[in-house]
Amino acid sequence: MIPKDPMMLLSYVNTQLRDFYPDFAGFCEDKGLDASEVEEKLRSIDYEYDAKINRFV
Repeated sequence: MIPKDPMMLLSYVNTQLRDFYPDFAGFCEDKGLDASEVEEKLRSIDYEYDAKINRFV
């Protein structure tokens, strides 16, 4: 289960991307998540995925 709070979600996703996944799509696929829902939740706190550095900034 992933965190529901956007700030906790941000921390969780960025840690997973840093430690285990080469890209956001692979993370979402592996975890069975809808990428657009995760992006929308993180966009609500002004974070966008940056593919060049593989994290939300």
